[in-house]
Amino acid sequence: MRAVEAGSPRLDVRVMSEAEVALAVEWAAAEGWNPGLCDAEAFRAADPDGFLMAFLDGQPTAAISVVAYGETHGFLGFFIVRPELRGRGIGFSLWQAGMARLAGRSVGLDGVVDQQANYARSGFVFRHRNVRYEGPVPRAVEAPDDTRPVTQDDFERLAHFDAARFGTERPQFLAAWLAAPGHVARIVERPDGASAGYGVIRPCRVGFKIGPLFAETPEIASSLFDALVRSVPPDEAVVLDVPEPNGAAVALAETRGLAPVFETARMVRGAAPSLPLDEIFGVTSFELG
Repeated sequence: MRAVEAGSPRLDVRVMSEAEVALAVEWAAAEGWNPGLCDAEAFRAADPDGFLMAFLDGQPTAAISVVAYGETHGFLGFFIVRPELRGRGIGFSLWQAGMARLAGRSVGLDGVVDQQANYARSGFVFRHRNVRYEGPVPRAVEAPDDTRPVTQDDFERLAHFDAARFGTERPQFLAAWLAAPGHVARIVERPDGASAGYGVIRPCRVGFKIGPLFAETPEIASSLFDALVRSVPPDEAVVLDVPEPNGAAVALAETRGLAPVFETARMVRGAAPSLPLDEIFGVTSFELG
């Protein structure tokens, strides 16, 4: 990718290598975003060319992800400038390069509170809040008898179910997400074998995050939540990122002893995908949607 001029010294923007994606994840951890232990590999599988890094005189300086999904959608995340280099126009130059990559697509993001006004000035429109709930592992309950582990034979049906709730297909990401070390996935099926819900829990720098948690009913979501947390040691924390308009998802988090600790705004520039928020009980990730 050609150099982007941001005054002197020289600023270059290019696609991240695998190691540089891992570096961006470390930056995210330093910002307190608490990424998963295997996020770098799974995220890069979604779109290897969708992770851009700015280099100031050859030194890694800032990161952004601009992952393309299908033919019409994209998601922006991982927008980080090293703290000591902020306020020098580096982030703006990288932002322009990232948005150019997603030109012609609708673009979503989860914006932290202090950046939402800036995103609005760039044409992003508020859709709803996502609220992070966190707390100790709920006390053990009987294993729900309507859930089971996800297998490779489930993938085609599960990918179709996932796309209807994520807003677009993401098979490469989903395959990597389900297979990542430490990730535990559970599924609930209808009597005819079709998927009725699924969820994934993964180890993070602190505790374990559930995401996604997609289900046709609150009862199915509850069964999946309880099945997933049974795989977590009792002295760990559990995190669930909930779309606030889904009152049943908020109730699920609260009844399991989780409390709100953080929020973002789901914002979209362009035509937003139609999402059944009442079936989204846990967002996959704030970085990739």
